[in-house]
Amino acid sequence: MNDAVIKSLDLSGQLALVTGASSGLGVHFAKVLAQAGATVVAAARRVDRLESLVADIEAAGGKAMAVAMDVNDGSSVVAAFDQVQANLGTVTVVVNNAGVADPSRFVDSTEDKWDFTVDTNLKAVWRVSREASERMIKAGVGGSIINISSILGLQPSSNNTLYATAKAGVIQLTKNSAQELWRHNIRVNALCPGYFETEINTDFFQSEKGAQYLNKIPPRRLGQMDELTMPLLMLASSAGSFISGVALPVDGGHLLQSL
Repeated sequence: MNDAVIKSLDLSGQLALVTGASSGLGVHFAKVLAQAGATVVAAARRVDRLESLVADIEAAGGKAMAVAMDVNDGSSVVAAFDQVQANLGTVTVVVNNAGVADPSRFVDSTEDKWDFTVDTNLKAVWRVSREASERMIKAGVGGSIINISSILGLQPSSNNTLYATAKAGVIQLTKNSAQELWRHNIRVNALCPGYFETEINTDFFQSEKGAQYLNKIPPRRLGQMDELTMPLLMLASSAGSFISGVALPVDGGHLLQSL
């Protein structure tokens, strides 16, 4: 590979924070950023899992730190950023990965389910992004914020109204914050994965119904974690220096299916 291309993906000197880093996509994202040279802050509520992740990253030659963070608690978010600032400096790459799913029919949705789903998938993204960008601006450094949305934020899906609404909100939040933050050299983009097997959906996709569903969509399979690696690195690094405000689907063409 051309040296200039490799250099553009290098995150050496960057401090990257990943929320929801205790499982699923968050674990993969943290490891990818560390392999690219970033010092990684793994943030989540389950600190024991984070410490195991940090140990894996360090064993592979990377640098990482675990920090307790409840994205639904403003004081917890501020305390986590304070801890990182005191120990490592200003976060320059943020991956807003923390999220929850609670599939149900629209008519079965409740205010409690709305608060649980929308607060975690949308309000928390605003909360973490605002805290991170304020600190970048104060420190006079640029950066990249990557919000993990979903193809469900781009297209309706049965029995996923609350989740899809929150993820669509993440995309609009991405565009509006990108419009304001560009003057501070802060890029904001949304990564919109299709279906990748995680703890949230593994039971469904290992069932006969899940297999039938996969057989009906264009890729006819789940995405592999490595297929998110380059899209993430492009948005996090100088390789994506002229990309801001986009919602990038990584779905094997799932959204292309005919109506």
